[in-house]
Amino acid sequence: QVQLVESGGGLVQPGNSLRLSCAASGPSLNHYSFGWFRQAEGKEREGVSCISASDRRTYYADSVKGRFTISRDNAKNTVYLQMNSLKPEDTAVYYCNVLNSGAWGQGTQVTVSS
Repeated sequence: QVQLVESGGGLVQPGNSLRLSCAASGPSLNHYSFGWFRQAEGKEREGVSCISASDRRTYYADSVKGRFTISRDNAKNTVYLQMNSLKPEDTAVYYCNVLNSGAWGQGTQVTVSS
């Protein structure tokens, strides 16, 4: 059974940066793609970024492209989301997901406010 734990969220001012981590425990996930999703209050969960297993191909939502960077460390079963130039619109709970597995973390709160 896969367990995912997100961390790194917090309260920051606009323009600042955060790095989110998603640590996975259980079986090796080197052959799985990972995705970051977020859900703002009153809105549906949306995809932010994902990274494939073998070639580490990446995808970014238009709203974060150029500001966020996804990466992974297979040896640690961990994925990261570097978030730069944060905007108030980025405020949400961010979730890690192992794509096509149904495994989700509990989420980490990101709040961007002055």
